[in-house]
Amino acid sequence: MRGAPGQLPSVTHLSDARADVPSGVPAVVPATSSAVPASSAVPQTPALARERVPVRTILATIALVLATVAVLWVLVEVRQILTWILIAAFFAVALAPVVGYVERRITHGRRALATLLVFLLVLLVLAGLVTAFALPLAKEGTSLAGQLPQLIEDARSGRGPIGQFLDRTNALEYVQQNQDRIRAFATGLTTPAAGVLKGIATGVAGTLTIFVLAYLMVLEGPKVVSGSLALLPPARRERVQRVAVDCGRSVTGYISGNLLISVICGLLTYGVLKVLGVPFAALISLFVGIADLIPLVGATLGAVVAALAGFVHSVPAGIAVIVFFVLYQQLENHLLQPLILSRTVDLNPLTVLVAILVAVELAGILGALLAIPIAGMGQVVLRDLWDNRRGRPKPTPTVGEEERPADHAPAATAPA
Repeated sequence: MRGAPGQLPSVTHLSDARADVPSGVPAVVPATSSAVPASSAVPQTPALARERVPVRTILATIALVLATVAVLWVLVEVRQILTWILIAAFFAVALAPVVGYVERRITHGRRALATLLVFLLVLLVLAGLVTAFALPLAKEGTSLAGQLPQLIEDARSGRGPIGQFLDRTNALEYVQQNQDRIRAFATGLTTPAAGVLKGIATGVAGTLTIFVLAYLMVLEGPKVVSGSLALLPPARRERVQRVAVDCGRSVTGYISGNLLISVICGLLTYGVLKVLGVPFAALISLFVGIADLIPLVGATLGAVVAALAGFVHSVPAGIAVIVFFVLYQQLENHLLQPLILSRTVDLNPLTVLVAILVAVELAGILGALLAIPIAGMGQVVLRDLWDNRRGRPKPTPTVGEEERPADHAPAATAPA
């Protein structure tokens, strides 16, 4: 056999060639590869040089890193404003159905008037709550200020409950021996007091900002949503709108359910404190109802305050309050929450607990308040992604290209 042009025959080919030559004729063997001069050998291919990264790519990467750092820095600096925006959006989503109802039934399509009426009602409710707390505190503070000189005189002379307590604990001797330290400590309280005043001013400004932002979000929300949905393709627009509506229902359902549970807790607490004769039963029950809005720890915090008020009144009253809250906690955990929240926010208890723990670690009390609504919205989004990835089953199974119902399809006949 003859190899390809320019290719040396292999050993097998050489043996075959010798076999075909007669014994008397000397076989001519071509030169092997060892006879090839070293100068004609194929040179070794050096390693390919590394490609140089373009300067444009390097500059783009550096710019991207710097932009990321700048964005993170801006987010850290405006985190307070972002918190206000998040709270305002939360209240806007909660009040949007109420504004829609007022717009349809009362103002007949005038959304600005409906929004104004709803927010005026909310403002009146908040003012009523503040008044309910402030009036008893102001009344008791005025009474305490009038009795303060007599209480100080009794304490110095060892008369009355305060004087006897100070006498038994040797507190007066400690005060006399450490007057310089106490004076220095009182002088050092001026700096924390300035910080407290600054915090109060920030809180008032934040409350007003949240109120205005929520008002504008509810007023301009439909226009913003419609304009944003108009930028999407029709198929995706319907899907996004459906998910947004479900998220809004989740938040509204959680708020309405939690408010209902808190109202029940406050009313039951008021009835128990009133029967036991505990003073300021209405104020304490109002505080318990508001504290019950905080998941996990709210009911316990309200129970501690109510139990302390009961023990101040009498020991049996304090014990009765503790027994009531133990029983109510079981009622709320096993009856009220499953019955009310299961119809509004479909979350299992493990998800609720994990969401609250993570949110409290990240944002404190605010995280505890927003944990369950955010978890509910996350569940809605994940469920939509799962349904669109795997495909939902049809309500009625069909067969054939005409998609006839499977129940009415003719049975296939077995071959004979």
